[in-house]
Amino acid sequence: MSLPFDLRPHPSPRSAAERAAVLADPGFGVHFTDHMALATWTAADGWHDSGVVPYGPFTLDPATAVLHYAQEIFEGLKAYRHADGSVWLFRPDQNAARLARSARRMALPELSQEDFLASIDALVAADEAWVPEGARSAAQESEQSLYLRPFMFASESFLGVRAARRVTYCAIASPAGPYFASGVHPVRIWITTTYNRSGPGGTGAAKTGGNYAASLLAQAEAAEKGFDQVMFTDAVERRWVEELGGMNVYLVTADNELVTPALSGTILEGVTRDSILTLASEFGLTPVERQVALDEMLEGIDSGHVTEVFACGTAAVITPIGLLADEAGEHKVSAGVTGEVTAAIRKNMLDVQYGRAEDTHGWMRRSL
Repeated sequence: MSLPFDLRPHPSPRSAAERAAVLADPGFGVHFTDHMALATWTAADGWHDSGVVPYGPFTLDPATAVLHYAQEIFEGLKAYRHADGSVWLFRPDQNAARLARSARRMALPELSQEDFLASIDALVAADEAWVPEGARSAAQESEQSLYLRPFMFASESFLGVRAARRVTYCAIASPAGPYFASGVHPVRIWITTTYNRSGPGGTGAAKTGGNYAASLLAQAEAAEKGFDQVMFTDAVERRWVEELGGMNVYLVTADNELVTPALSGTILEGVTRDSILTLASEFGLTPVERQVALDEMLEGIDSGHVTEVFACGTAAVITPIGLLADEAGEHKVSAGVTGEVTAAIRKNMLDVQYGRAEDTHGWMRRSL
C-alpha cells in the first residue's frame, strides 16, 4: 500500500507579495516554500506518518544518530513551468532509483519509487504558486525552476555504531535561478591530487553528504587560488580523472568522441550525465565511457585534440570549462570560450526541460 501524502496546510503562508519578491530574484538554495513532505520509518512499523506539512525546523535530540555517524542521503531535481502553465519533472524516476541505491549503501530503508514520486507530486501541488515562470523561448535565457531536495537521515537517538532503527524522510522545495549567478560562462578549475572525495569500496557512488564534506577543503583552497571549482582524481593512483566537487565531467575530442570517466563505484551516477550520453549521437558524437588519464586530458587540451570540456549536474545543468590548472601550470580550453558542442547540448537539454522542444526520449513527467 502506497504512502498517503495528504496536505496539512500552513496556517500562515507567505503572502502573494512576499512570494513575488522572492521569485523576482530567487538566487539558488536560499529561499524555501511553505510546505515540506515528511514520512517516518521504524524497524518495527516500516514507513508511516506521511504527509505534506508546514515547512519548519526539526527538533533533534543531541544524541540523534545522523549528528554523530552521518547516516544520510539526498537527491536533487527540478520542477519546470511550461508555457501553458503546466509543471513538469525531468526524469524523476531516475532520482527515485538513485535514492534507493544510496539508501542501500548507507544502510537506510528504501523508499519505493511510487512513494518517492507521490511525495514530490504532493509537495509541488501544495506549493505550485512557488514554481517560477519558465522562459517561453530560448532567447529569454531564463533558467528559473523549483529545485526539489528530498533527503533521508537517521533520526534515532543513540550513540551505538549501527544502522538506525528510526529514519526520517523529507522533501523541501526552493525556487531557484541559475546555479552560477554571473551567468553561463567558462569556469576555471583547479585540479587537486592532494585530496580525494571517495575511494574504492567507499561511498562515492552514493549521494551522501559525507562525499561533499570531503570536497570542501579542496574547494576552499581552489577558491583561494582564484578558481571556481575543484577537480578530483582517483584515490589510488591519483592519475585518473573522476569528477568535480559536485558535477560530472565530459571531454569533446577532435574526432567527435564525447568522453566521460567510467562509473567505477567512486563516481556519482548523475542523471544529467546519463542523459548526455543518450543525446550524444544526435549531435554527431560517439559516446565513450572509460578511464580518462589526467595527463591524457591535459595533453589533449594543449594539442587541440580535446576541443571542449564541460561539467554537468542537476543544479548547474551544463557548465563550460575554460581553463584547468594544477601545480605544473594552466591549460586553456576552447580559447577560454564556450564551445559549440557544449552550447548546443546545453540548449537542447533546457529546451526539453522547459517544453520548448519535443521530448523524444520520454524524459519529462507531468506533475501538475
